[in-house]
Amino acid sequence: MDTLRNRIDLVSIPFTERGSRLMLFRQGHRLFIRLAERWVKWENEVGHYRKRPPIVMNFTFLDAQGQPVSSLECESYPHVIHLRNLLGQFDVCFLDAETLLMRLPAGCYGLEFSVQSERGETDRRGGRLRGKRNFAYTTNARLLSNSLSQTGPYEFFVRVQMEAQEGQALLLNVTPRLAYNRSIPDPQQAISQAEASWRAWFAAVPPVLEQYRAQYDYAWWIMRSGLVNTRYYFTREALLPSKIHYVGVWHWDQVFHALAHRHVETRLAEDQLRIILDHQRADGMLPDAIHDEGLVDHLKLPVDADVTKPPIMSWGALKLYETSGRIDFLQEVYEPLTRWHAWWMEVNRNEQGLCVYRHPFSSGLDDNPMWDGGMPVAAPDLNTYLVIQSESLARMAELIGDSTSATRFYERGRELLEAMLRHMWDEEAGVFWALREGQPIRVLTPFNLLPLITGQLPQAINARLVANLTNPETFWTPHPIPTVAASDPCFDPWQMWRGPVWINVNYFFVEGLERIGQSALAAELRRKTLDLVQKHPDIYEYYHPISGERPPRAAPMFGWSAALFIELALAETRQQSQAQISVP
Repeated sequence: MDTLRNRIDLVSIPFTERGSRLMLFRQGHRLFIRLAERWVKWENEVGHYRKRPPIVMNFTFLDAQGQPVSSLECESYPHVIHLRNLLGQFDVCFLDAETLLMRLPAGCYGLEFSVQSERGETDRRGGRLRGKRNFAYTTNARLLSNSLSQTGPYEFFVRVQMEAQEGQALLLNVTPRLAYNRSIPDPQQAISQAEASWRAWFAAVPPVLEQYRAQYDYAWWIMRSGLVNTRYYFTREALLPSKIHYVGVWHWDQVFHALAHRHVETRLAEDQLRIILDHQRADGMLPDAIHDEGLVDHLKLPVDADVTKPPIMSWGALKLYETSGRIDFLQEVYEPLTRWHAWWMEVNRNEQGLCVYRHPFSSGLDDNPMWDGGMPVAAPDLNTYLVIQSESLARMAELIGDSTSATRFYERGRELLEAMLRHMWDEEAGVFWALREGQPIRVLTPFNLLPLITGQLPQAINARLVANLTNPETFWTPHPIPTVAASDPCFDPWQMWRGPVWINVNYFFVEGLERIGQSALAAELRRKTLDLVQKHPDIYEYYHPISGERPPRAAPMFGWSAALFIELALAETRQQSQAQISVP
């Protein structure tokens, strides 16, 4: 874990833990605790979760005279934060998902902070407050003073002075429950247990080339620290796309997350898919997103329609099986996935035999210019995913002994691919156009090339697609692949799906290039993608395709970028290992 020393800076990257919704931040010498919770039913009152005030604010250390200590140094590891000032060293770890433990140095000093709460009272060990989330502060140090005062309609101010001995501690417990955690263990034992848990996680990850090791370890930190535990609609332990930026799980994100988790915990990887399948509708549709308090499966804006995500789960489930060999998992998910496939093929098919997106967010490419003219759109990416899903379901059917269904799925996949060739392929342009009302949408994106990844196109068409992909004027930018061609009038390298590089798009093309025998080009794209992610200390949602910078709105600590960096680094490690073995 030494590679992660001070990667958690508490400014842009919080101290957090597996299962927890608590995130510890700092601003100068003050600490803050934010919650990765949405609070939809209170949003009109407290604001959007990204802008809502922290639950604990302006946590400040005081000297023996009650004056703020204005300096604070931080040394961080995944399991512990060492905070140092003139009072001594304060060590912070997670005791459980709802409780932070702070080991106190010996001496006389104080603390002050504000809490978002509605009512509260002090007691001889600290205090208890009630609100939309309940909060308790508890210490076994001797309290010299302990005051709690209301400073606003939903804010209390806490100020304590204490005399602490070595081995004493402070607990900060934030919980939705009626019961608090106020039992103080031996701090060293708690820190040691936290360290052991993290070391066990890193011990389970596969080895990787040394050149990728530091960012690889950080990616694995994201894959663990971004997990939150079960609560209400959140039926499984699952990874948030970004604990800071996206609170909930999004359908296709979970598939990418599962690809990485399969290398360390089979059940955890499978649960990334199960949490979506748990909420399958009676008509077979799977929701767009799930959070503690509910689902997102229909939106009124920018159009009024059901909303889901691209159909890639069967592809992902098969990858999990290929790693685990758990046929029981395929037996479990096969029927829900066939119903999901049927929803697309039966409810969303047009007169040309192609499937359509009815809501732009169902594509996952929320603001891509393909949707600027309105919906529905028969998009090449959607129909490509459905061809691959047909193939994946066919392979599943073969594995569980259903040869009749396997034949049917293979046939449906071929029929859909033939419809794409008949209606979407433009021989002159060398791309597959998206269609609205049967007319091509002439915005050039990599999704116009995505049918390549099926591995089932004629060689001449693959050659045209590869030529477009590797053109430096369109997609082979200094950091490929932009989500709109650099030559297109709609290209905006700073705006989400209108130009930046997304790691999942690159991942699909790396896999597709391998499928059509373009192994050298696949390796080049893989290495360029790895190099891009390594340009920054954090791992972001998307990247500028020319400079490699982080666009300002790109989420930090981004799950699928971390997961697919892991996948690509492992693939590169395997390839280089095999190359060394083959050299006489």
